[in-house]
Amino acid sequence: VQCNKGKEGISGIQFLRHNWLTHTPEKMTNADNRKQKVMTFGRKKNAIAVVQCNKGKGVLRCNGVPLNLIQPEGLRLKAMEPILIAGKSRFRDVDIRVRVRGGGTTSQIYAVRQAIAKSIVAYYQKYVDEAQKLEIKDAYLNYDRTLLVADPRRTEPKKFGGHGARARKTKSYR
Repeated sequence: VQCNKGKEGISGIQFLRHNWLTHTPEKMTNADNRKQKVMTFGRKKNAIAVVQCNKGKGVLRCNGVPLNLIQPEGLRLKAMEPILIAGKSRFRDVDIRVRVRGGGTTSQIYAVRQAIAKSIVAYYQKYVDEAQKLEIKDAYLNYDRTLLVADPRRTEPKKFGGHGARARKTKSYR
């Protein structure tokens, strides 16, 4: 569809092309910075943690709380393991926000650590460098495989005739 503005005017399509060519370079660079985002997840039993990993200033938050203030204190180091293994320098230009739901406190911490580890590997693969990604991935796999691979074990449902999934009532003969 062309709409001419007269003899000396340009058509609407030509104007749009001209406008697009002259005005987008600064917009595209801002859009590229905003779009440097990776979303991953981690699982442990019934807990699911979803991570949004953006280019940023090194902010690490879990459900709105800084990662170094996570409760319980005894498991705080478990949540910090991906950062300590890969090195704090790799997390300086990345903002990580974690949402975790379901399960108990321990399984939530394990889901958070897996999600953080998977997100930094995915971010480095997509936006930084394949060689650095392989370094991080190998370090995680050498330390603990569950940082990148989910544990498939789930609780077995209870059956009738006993008080658990496998336990039965004891039979008395006398």
